[in-house]
Amino acid sequence: MTAVVVKKPGVQLDEAQVIAHCAAQLAHFKTPKGVVFLDALPKNPSGKLLKRDLRLRLAAFFDAG
Repeated sequence: MTAVVVKKPGVQLDEAQVIAHCAAQLAHFKTPKGVVFLDALPKNPSGKLLKRDLRLRLAAFFDAG
């Protein structure tokens, strides 16, 4: 499982910090194994998350990496 995170401006955050926070708050099987940082989440004009676009963006990210 991979977590997708949008950082607030000026916040220093890395993958290890996100995983450690999740491990302290969630069950072991729900803790992400990796973290992807994006500038913004894809949303439609009414503000709903476009999951299909997010999946395509992540697929392209993992194919390139």
